[in-house]
Amino acid sequence: MEQTELNAIFKKVFNESDYRTFFAPGRINLIGEHTDYNGGHVFPCAITFGTYALARKRDDQKIRLYSVNFENLGVIEFDLNHLDYEKSHDWANYPKGMIRYFIEAGYEIDSGVDVLFFGNIPNGAGLSSSASIELATGVMLEGLFHLAIDRIDMVKIGQKVENQFIGVNSGIMDQFAVGMGKKDNGILLDCETLKFEYAPIEMDNYRIVIMNTNKRRELADSKYNERRSECEKALHVLQKHISIDRLGNLTPEQFDQYQDEITDPMIRKRAKHAVYENNRTVEALKALKENNLNKFGELVNQSHISLRDDYEVTGKELDTIVEAAWKQEGVLGARMTGAGFGGCAIAIVEKDRVDSFIDQVGKTYQEKIGYPAAFYIVTVGDGAKEITTGNMHH
Repeated sequence: MEQTELNAIFKKVFNESDYRTFFAPGRINLIGEHTDYNGGHVFPCAITFGTYALARKRDDQKIRLYSVNFENLGVIEFDLNHLDYEKSHDWANYPKGMIRYFIEAGYEIDSGVDVLFFGNIPNGAGLSSSASIELATGVMLEGLFHLAIDRIDMVKIGQKVENQFIGVNSGIMDQFAVGMGKKDNGILLDCETLKFEYAPIEMDNYRIVIMNTNKRRELADSKYNERRSECEKALHVLQKHISIDRLGNLTPEQFDQYQDEITDPMIRKRAKHAVYENNRTVEALKALKENNLNKFGELVNQSHISLRDDYEVTGKELDTIVEAAWKQEGVLGARMTGAGFGGCAIAIVEKDRVDSFIDQVGKTYQEKIGYPAAFYIVTVGDGAKEITTGNMHH
């Protein structure tokens, strides 16, 4: 979708051609999976797919929202005094929640807006389009109403929309990556303290390929809750022997010293993943700072093995696609990303071999699973911001 096409749609929908353009990316988590709720680190980055918001201020209190992705729903309209969640407002509840919580936080939004949203994040690829819509709305409000808002405060409002307005119990990683992302950098983030550090990703010769298994994730939610409680059990046992608040406080050495206190071998494996995976994120930062991409790729592979064998959240489809990726020439590393049981995996692939990689992995997957996977090549980009015309990515 070109800027000129969006321009025409904006004019058609709102009968105006004067607007400003804002963008918020999607995100991927490079390493550090199922660590966030264990008080560990995650390692996300923003990508160049995302959500565009074309917006103008109105001179009344009306808010009119339109999405190119849900054009059958038409213009969704409400006003500044009616900012409650409404099921029929569908996707528009995300921007609505942002507007509401901005106002509740004391930011002055004194008039309505017309906004056209357009997202080019592949559907169902688990790249966090909801956080992308939230932060696109955030930077749009910041820009149009000249608000001085700290970016981390904006990120927290996004998470609050997700948790309280929409009612999805998720951590802060998505909004953080989308709001704080930086071109050619990953972010090592401690989800508990929000301490973070950027890590340079010099990917000149490599591309990140997202591999979507196209499997519906039926199990993900129930298993997610199960893993959380298994990790809590492990923590309770360990707390009798060592003073920690969360599994993320432990080094692998400390875990090895006390692991036998956890008598249930399954619970022990779950805790091992949480501790070792958290350590891999710290090692990953070190590897990237030394520009050691091979070491980074190795850590990515170990992450998948741990998620497969110790945490047991991969499943046949993800294992098939990742193991096929490992066999290809020019692959630094590959692993599942996200909650698991379907969804996506990522691979870091030499750029000249990307086409044959997609071809080969696609064939193997189709043969073994019986339906095709989808592949997307992504670049690490900036976090949410206003963009000038002509600056749209494809």
